[in-house]
Parts: sequence; structure tokens; C-alpha cells
Amino acid sequence: MINKRLLIKNLLSHTGENSFYDKKLKLSLGSKEGKAKFLKHVCALSNSNPENNSYIVIGIEDEENKILGVDFYDDSKIQNLVNAYLNNPPKIEYENVPFPRLPRHKVVGLVTIHANNRIASLTKHAWKYRRGTIFYRRGSNSMPASKTFELRNTNKPIVEAIEKNANNNIELTLDGVFDFFNNHKPEYNPQYKVFNEQFVLCWAGEKKEINGEEFYSRVDIELINEQVRLFFSYLDDVQISYNNQAFIITEYILLGIDKEEKRYPLEKTIINFKDNGKHDIATEFLFEPPTFDEIRVQHIYQNNNAIVAKIEKELPLSVLEHEDVLRMPTNYLICFLHGYADAGEQLRKIKNYIKSIEDKTAYVKYKEAMRVLRKVKYQ
Repeated sequence: MINKRLLIKNLLSHTGENSFYDKKLKLSLGSKEGKAKFLKHVCALSNSNPENNSYIVIGIEDEENKILGVDFYDDSKIQNLVNAYLNNPPKIEYENVPFPRLPRHKVVGLVTIHANNRIASLTKHAWKYRRGTIFYRRGSNSMPASKTFELRNTNKPIVEAIEKNANNNIELTLDGVFDFFNNHKPEYNPQYKVFNEQFVLCWAGEKKEINGEEFYSRVDIELINEQVRLFFSYLDDVQISYNNQAFIITEYILLGIDKEEKRYPLEKTIINFKDNGKHDIATEFLFEPPTFDEIRVQHIYQNNNAIVAKIEKELPLSVLEHEDVLRMPTNYLICFLHGYADAGEQLRKIKNYIKSIEDKTAYVKYKEAMRVLRKVKYQ
């Protein structure tokens, strides 16, 4: 098994960005430009490495190679984006890799682009890039290629050596378990379990009992062998179960108007551990949107839009309006579920304002609401 943290260190210690790896401060898949640039780099790296994996490391300050990290990203549908825009799309994986010196909520993103030995090209226009364009890597740049472009294998030996040097061992596994326990306070109940005598999985969360059922919040789950964070949640309630072959996470979200809130199942994640030394992750979307009084939802939507307009004009808010801002992420999510299609865009307009509020709970709720909204859109 490859230790992904060690793999990232090996990549960063290389001479710099090149034809088999790239590094980014962040991805901006919410914008047309950001999405197109990501597709360009995936296409270019795939075409430049027909017989070996290539990588994009995310959360790295470019000039000094400093590890700054990014938020946990759990979008399992990122492969769908590549499939929708590329001919001969490579298989890609996005993994969240924790580093001990980063804050608990930050990780380094690792995109692995698996070799498929076929020429990838755009199937349709993406931002300013035209349909049919073939990209390849020239040093650290992703460039358009000619129509006569041919695949050439130039990096296989060096990538194999880097991956071999990142193989896991007992010392790295034990260090990973100790790091996990040391980085989580006792009240988060850090635990570990070994699956199939080879996979070591650690998890932690704040335990609570609600109506006779056991839930966890602020849940963190890591596969130690590969140093990959499999799940992370700030606020949502999570139920955990496991058997000898699988670890199962059922995630709930709290929705309601005013204090009339209930928990609704959002998604089930099943981590299956196989006898051949591999694992896979399956997700099942469970969410059935609740229905609230249409008049109340319309009032909330109009009130939220009025507050957004004041913030954009830099007008002062009243005490009640400031309290409404704290509830706005959840309220706009409810509006979106009731057919107000621009609710997510309205919420994005005040991201920086919410982020600047001293009480960071509102910004955490913002990120959770946007994550749920993205999942609902995919369905």
C-alpha cells in the first residue's frame, strides 16, 4: 500500500512541477474557469503519462512549496465531471491527506490520474478551450497539442521509483495511529480497528445519545495505512457501525424553521475491505427533502435576499438581521429545496461576510450547507 502522505512529500521534494505532477493552492470547481482549468490539467497529465500515474497536489503555496492545506472535499462525483468533458477519460481519484502540522479541519488534496494509454481530448467547449482540443505537458505547463499528437512514455521509471519509496511499513502505520490519537482530545473518543489483518482504520467523534440512539458529531475517519482521511464532518450527526469486512457511516442533517428542527438521513458511506489488499467506498444517497409551509419559506427567502442586498451595499444590519445571517446558510438550503434555484448563488454572494463574523459557527454552517446543496444537485 502506498502511504499518500509520504507520496506527497516525495513529489514535493522533486525538482518542481513537471510532466507527471502539478501543484495548486486550491481548486475552484464552482466556476466555469476553475472547472475548465482542472479539466485541462487532467487531460494534459493523462496524455503525458500513458503508462504511469500522474498527480495533482492541492493546498500547496507554489513559490516556497509551503503546505497550507484545503478544506476536506468529499465530492465522489468528480469522476463524472471528467467523463462528461473528455474523450477517453482517465480514471481519477480525489483523496484527502491529513498532515500533523495542519489544523484538524485542513488536509492536502491528492488527485491521482490513472494511466489509460489513450489520447484524451475535450468533447465540448469548456470556458475558452474549444471542443476537440488535446492537451499535453511541456515541463510545468499544460499546452494545446497538434492533431498529430502521439503518446510517449517518458516518466514511467521515475514515477515507479517515487511510488516505491512511498510504500507503507509498520513504523509508518504505528506513527499514524499515534498521530491520530494525539491530535484528538479524549472527549472525541479516538478509536481504531484492524480489518482483514492489514487495514488500520481510526475514527473519532463527540458521542451523544438522542432519543435512545447513539450519534457522533465532529467525526473524523482515517485509513492509516494510506494516510487518507475518508470522512470529516464539522456539525452533522453521524451514526457509525461496522463488521469484520466493512465500516458504515450514516450521515444526518438538521433542518427546520426556527426551533422546529429534525434530523434527516443524508447519505450512507460503506467502506468495504477486501481480502486482496484493496478497499472500495460505496455511497448511497438517502435524502428525502422535507416540506415546510410555502408562505413561511417565501417570507424567509425574501427576507434573506433583502439582507444580502444590504450587505452588498455595505449598509449596517440591525441586531435581528445579524441573527438572521447566522441562520442564513440553513435557511437558504431550505429555500433551495423548495424550488428557489438561485438560493445557493445568493448565499455565495455573502461568503466573505459570513467568513468575517467572529463566531465561526456561521461559516462552518455555510460550508456544510454548500456541501449538501452540491450533493442534492448531483441527484
